[in-house]
Amino acid sequence: MYAIIELGGRQWKVEPGTQFDINRVPTAVGAQHLVERVLFAHDGNQLQVGRPYLTGVKVVCEVVDHRLGPKEISYHFRRRENWRKTVGHRQPLSRLVVKDIVLDGTSAAAAEPVKAAAKTSTAEKKSTAGKKGAAKTAAVKKPRSPKAAGS
Repeated sequence: MYAIIELGGRQWKVEPGTQFDINRVPTAVGAQHLVERVLFAHDGNQLQVGRPYLTGVKVVCEVVDHRLGPKEISYHFRRRENWRKTVGHRQPLSRLVVKDIVLDGTSAAAAEPVKAAAKTSTAEKKSTAGKKGAAKTAAVKKPRSPKAAGS
């Protein structure tokens, strides 16, 4: 299940477990942030498109932390006037992680454990079936650097 939401003037494709940074929200760290501006939702069987937003669909996010973005330097210079000005800026951001997508009362988090259990049982079957003895791991080759490839 995934959704496309509008948050902070941008559009994000999210599914449970997705982390993303947005402009600072006034929500405390560890608290839930509810997003109701859902543009598109897909639950595996059907898709819904909003005009512009879907009703009854919500994305529940948790605020992981508040941080600062990368430093941006702005430099102004006027030639022959001995005038220059340097200004730095770091955008305040909030990191969110998607906990759940609620689609018409149906929760994506409730549907995920069933899928996870099915995946583990299939993986266990594959590991037990096959060659006798311990499984061999393939040697991982490191890619050659461009300089080494050219010489």
